[in-house]
Amino acid sequence: MAAATSTRDIFIQANGLRHHLIARGHPGSPVVMMIHGLAGQAHVFDNIATRLSAKYHVYCLDVRGRGESEWGPADGYHVDNYVADLEAVREGLGLHRFSLVGTSMGGIISMNYAARFPERVERVVLNDIGPEIDPAGLVRIREYVGKAPDAFPDMKAVVKYYKEHYGPMVERLPEDQVAEFARWNVRRNDVGVYVWKMDPAVRTAIAPQGAQDPWAAYRAIAVPILILRGAQSDVLSADGARKMLAENANARLVEVPGVGHAPVLVEAEAVKALESFIAG
Repeated sequence: MAAATSTRDIFIQANGLRHHLIARGHPGSPVVMMIHGLAGQAHVFDNIATRLSAKYHVYCLDVRGRGESEWGPADGYHVDNYVADLEAVREGLGLHRFSLVGTSMGGIISMNYAARFPERVERVVLNDIGPEIDPAGLVRIREYVGKAPDAFPDMKAVVKYYKEHYGPMVERLPEDQVAEFARWNVRRNDVGVYVWKMDPAVRTAIAPQGAQDPWAAYRAIAVPILILRGAQSDVLSADGARKMLAENANARLVEVPGVGHAPVLVEAEAVKALESFIAG
């Protein structure tokens, strides 16, 4: 079957907000739901989602306050709301079950969702994230997310910002791919400068913990789990990844060499592991 490269923008009213998703693939095929990280948006998965769409019906979600999804109350950017959003989106789309692919914060959402709604989940991919976040990585994320400029004069400045602050994620990508990665996170405003699509309130809620203990949520996942770890990650430590294997017999680990936090899922090792895992 050829890859279904066409995309469909879908808007769903869910949990009080309008959520945006990008859909690819053939309705009726097994469903994969992809959820981005803290400061990301749905287009970060464009390459891998297009590839997977040859066999799967792939949805990439803009989490509330990001991308084309509606902004919510300033105190609403936390895991329990994100999980409730995902369940409401699933119901609105009429989906029965899906596999979850979550990068960083998206993995935290996936862990908590799979623990709360086990009957809805086929498989879980946790991309460079676990129940414990390495303090060094958390400090770095707080720094670049919390202190990001409000605006940029042009796209060159946006790309420069990404290369300086997302180095472990994008340093192996060619310039045009970094620009493609960056451009979906900003929009040109009415005075001609580039501003973030993300709600500024998200920056004050950058450690969005859920009500459930993170390790309890992780241990409760009763379906196959793929842990992807950037070999140079400062967010998911090597010890933390090994502990995850010990704490849940359903988990397996693949390290992506030469990559920090987080693999962008274009790396050959990540693509191979992801495709094989989702296929079962």
